[in-house]
Amino acid sequence: MLLTTDGGFGSCVGMARQLRIEYAGAIYHVMSRGDRREAIFKDDEDRRRFLATLGEACGKTGWQVLALCLMPNHFHLVVETPQANLVAGMKWFLGTYTARFNRRHKVVGHLFSGRYKSLIVDGGGNGYLRTVCDYVHLNPARAKLVRPGQPLREFEWSSWPEYLKSPGKRWPWLAVHRLLGEQHIPKDSAAGRRRLEEIVERRRGAEDGVAYKTIRRGWFLGEDSLKEELLAQASTRTGTWLYGEAVRESAEALAERLVAGEMKRLGWTEPTLAERRKGDPAKVALARRLRRETTMTLGWIAERLKMGTRSYLAHLLPCEPRRK
Repeated sequence: MLLTTDGGFGSCVGMARQLRIEYAGAIYHVMSRGDRREAIFKDDEDRRRFLATLGEACGKTGWQVLALCLMPNHFHLVVETPQANLVAGMKWFLGTYTARFNRRHKVVGHLFSGRYKSLIVDGGGNGYLRTVCDYVHLNPARAKLVRPGQPLREFEWSSWPEYLKSPGKRWPWLAVHRLLGEQHIPKDSAAGRRRLEEIVERRRGAEDGVAYKTIRRGWFLGEDSLKEELLAQASTRTGTWLYGEAVRESAEALAERLVAGEMKRLGWTEPTLAERRKGDPAKVALARRLRRETTMTLGWIAERLKMGTRSYLAHLLPCEPRRK
């Protein structure tokens, strides 16, 4: 389990600063608003780029998206993290989308407002995941982006219509099995999907205000036993709510394994890496792989592979997003 001070999702007594808890297999509800509550999408092309960037983030991190909804000035995301990497993944994801948005619209500066919110969700099959996914999928109805009586699936920029498609037609990074299980639907079939739609449509206008208040303001949604375990482990690892460095598998560890594996394949040693020229084709190929498969920055890659400055590496990778 990892606690960091990079962001927050609620408050705990005695904490000087809000913390994030990361652990393998954690499920989060993530929400982030536009800076000064301004729009984070100007048109459908921006929305498509956002989804494409999220797909890239899932490829880099192993995330599985359980629910998603794009609103005009914010987004909701329910994501499972097989590795303890929410913070690294969100840093890459939000930074990359912001860079792409700014380049397209020829603007500079922040797109998102402050720290994103993240709520840990108990995925133990006891209804909490269903509640948070319903909250996300029903958001367009609450915001009156769909009319009363209009099917919720007609709101395009949500994972809900994807749930109602056959498996081969969905976003490849959307995982539906957990929500189907919580809705007691045994099979991802046409009949099962019709049953799922009936269940969710019936919940419109009959939402759980108490649970939704926790989703909006809390840091955890689930059984008290899991909450106490998380708090106990956090306290044990970090003393009096200070942040620690215990990481099951960090982004840097993954990147180092990729570097070590490629160097072994090439028969290189660390001195060899320093001796090869900065623009060596093998170095460039490895840099591309690190950018594609990890969340490491250009600066880290340039230093690790002895490729000069971040700017020089960006010049060698002209098709890559130029993040710091």
